[in-house]
Amino acid sequence: MKLEVKNTIEYIINNKRAFIQNDVEKHIVLQSFDFAFEMIFGSGHHRNHRSGGLHNRPKGELFANTFQGKMAEFVVYNYLTKNDFPDIEKPDTSVSGKGIWDAYDLMYKNKKINIKSATFFSNLLLLECKDWNKNGEYIPNIKNTSSKDYDYFILVRIKPDIKKLLQIEKLFSVDFVEKTKLQEVILNEKWFYDFGGICSKKTIKHIINEHYFLPQNALLNGKIKIDADNYYIQCGDLKDINFLLKHLKEL
Repeated sequence: MKLEVKNTIEYIINNKRAFIQNDVEKHIVLQSFDFAFEMIFGSGHHRNHRSGGLHNRPKGELFANTFQGKMAEFVVYNYLTKNDFPDIEKPDTSVSGKGIWDAYDLMYKNKKINIKSATFFSNLLLLECKDWNKNGEYIPNIKNTSSKDYDYFILVRIKPDIKKLLQIEKLFSVDFVEKTKLQEVILNEKWFYDFGGICSKKTIKHIINEHYFLPQNALLNGKIKIDADNYYIQCGDLKDINFLLKHLKEL
């Protein structure tokens, strides 16, 4: 289902999925924090803008994105290992320099899983248009034929809103923060997740070719300005986690 469009620039979500919270285990929070801190405030590198985006993200925002993203990977890994998939590869926590990124998020028996993260109130799986071609292939990996394709896509939603939390603590726009101070902020919160939905590469190809398109500068629900052109799927149109479990068990 496509978003409702009003006044050419206002896009309205019309197929939501309720957030059903599950606890994030503390060891996942700590692993995700350590990785994100080193990537943003240590020896790692993270680009400060999205593909096709205009907004230059401050380090606090980059930390929020990296922390949330890695937490989402560990949440999926943890869930699958507890559901009889012991051979799934563990999320990569090596700290990479400029121009180096993971070829995939998780892999199970040669099936590659792309994990997207969002805040708990989000209802869209978004893919930046400049990163994907009409065949559903990830353009930055196009020269690596073993990594350009993802078999499954998972949206993990995280609560609380890490960006809002850092804004309240006045850490969102900082160039540097003491690790112990930032860790205290993170560990003082109780973290939750849910699976916003699952789809296969077939669905990704469909939404690209059928122009499920959210343009740069559009207003989502009349208030959120979109930074870059994105393809989208509404959470209400995605499958639940049992879809992924069924397909992986058939391998």
